[in-house]
Amino acid sequence: MTKQEVRWICQQCGWSFARKMGKCPNCGAWESLVETVIKDPATQSAATRLAPHAQSNPEPLSKVNTGDFKRLPVKMGEFSRVLGGGVVPGSIVLIGGEPGIGKSTLLLQITALLGELDQPVLYVSGEESPHQIKMRAERLGIQGDPVHLLAETDVDTVLTQADIMYPKLRALVIDSIQTIHTSDLTSAAGSVSQVRECATRFQRWAKSTAVPVFLVGHVTKSGSIAGPKVLEHIVDTVLYLEGDPFHTYRLLRSVKNRFGATSEVGVFEMREEGLIEVANPSEAFLAERMVNVPGSAIAVTMEGTRPLLVEVQALASQSSFGNPRRTVNGLDINRLLLIVAVLTRRAGVRLSEQDIFANVVGGLQVEEPAVDLAMAAALASSVRDRPVAADLTLVGEVGLSGEVRSVGQLEARLNEAARLGFHKVVVPHSLRRQRPRMPEGVDVIVVRSLKEAIEAALT
Repeated sequence: MTKQEVRWICQQCGWSFARKMGKCPNCGAWESLVETVIKDPATQSAATRLAPHAQSNPEPLSKVNTGDFKRLPVKMGEFSRVLGGGVVPGSIVLIGGEPGIGKSTLLLQITALLGELDQPVLYVSGEESPHQIKMRAERLGIQGDPVHLLAETDVDTVLTQADIMYPKLRALVIDSIQTIHTSDLTSAAGSVSQVRECATRFQRWAKSTAVPVFLVGHVTKSGSIAGPKVLEHIVDTVLYLEGDPFHTYRLLRSVKNRFGATSEVGVFEMREEGLIEVANPSEAFLAERMVNVPGSAIAVTMEGTRPLLVEVQALASQSSFGNPRRTVNGLDINRLLLIVAVLTRRAGVRLSEQDIFANVVGGLQVEEPAVDLAMAAALASSVRDRPVAADLTLVGEVGLSGEVRSVGQLEARLNEAARLGFHKVVVPHSLRRQRPRMPEGVDVIVVRSLKEAIEAALT
């Protein structure tokens, strides 16, 4: 048997104690003691033991043999895009999101695409029974034997079953990490110590066996993944599945990726048959757009390496109170306040007595400064009751002096606008220094100030 001891370690000063206390006697920090398992270094449990083939001796970087370590292909382009081109063997991926957003549905679809008859995927559920998962699989149209179901919450039992299926095991899915526990700790499942210890064991197992592990994580009220912050440091990739519950679109966003870009985003549509890829997100977001309506402008934003055209709507109405309202949905409230101030002082658009409402259509969350110009044009259009040209888009950041500043990847933005049939693009004057390739059939309007941009945008 493994000799082990449970200690309470302060996360601020590192001192350890035999029992839990609300305040650390050494540094005085409150609620900083975390239950930790201290093991005898002479022995190790089966859950943390490295596989026999694992390399334990140092060697030069030039002599490291990568072998057959190639990304596992996933027949879902949007998911592969976010991961950086496929699943890396031995990686551990954490997927978080609001309850009911579609995390379990997405992972069940991924397991069906990853698994093969001779290389199954082990799907471990600590919240649902195999019968409930089977019902979801039938609704999604998933059939076949590559997916093996296991209803278990003990981490040692899960890893034992995974070892039995190794080396044919293709991937391991844990739904969710907050339901998994170890009997070595006395705290309840989902506590800081349990989540950290179980995630560490899954990480060691994944690295030693080269089998990818997917973890589902619950989120708190603030939107961050529940549990210790060290959980996001343990894993290789952190993905968030976002979306408005009242819209069908879902965004899979990468916030950490050791094997790819951290700003990529995948777009899905939630249907009865599951999450369906949206091959052309810009066209989908603009499908219900009303043209020649005041208060609407088209912005070209970048999500990773992908340009997206989104509709920015604004409504200015005479306020009935002393303090006008500023309400936004999908935009940064601080950017809106900045645009309102610049419009008032630099462009002659009076907004001090107006209630202002701004919105991004489709449930998207856009925080890129490149959307400033479209937001300003939509506000000016609403106040002056003059629509923005239907075939015009705007790209640019607005400064406090009323100048229009340049943005990155302008060539990709222009090409996306031209592909969707927009013939006019308002861009900053600094475009000439970047010298991008101008797409054919697009009239590029160069402006220096916000006032010039508004006059060019309003018909």
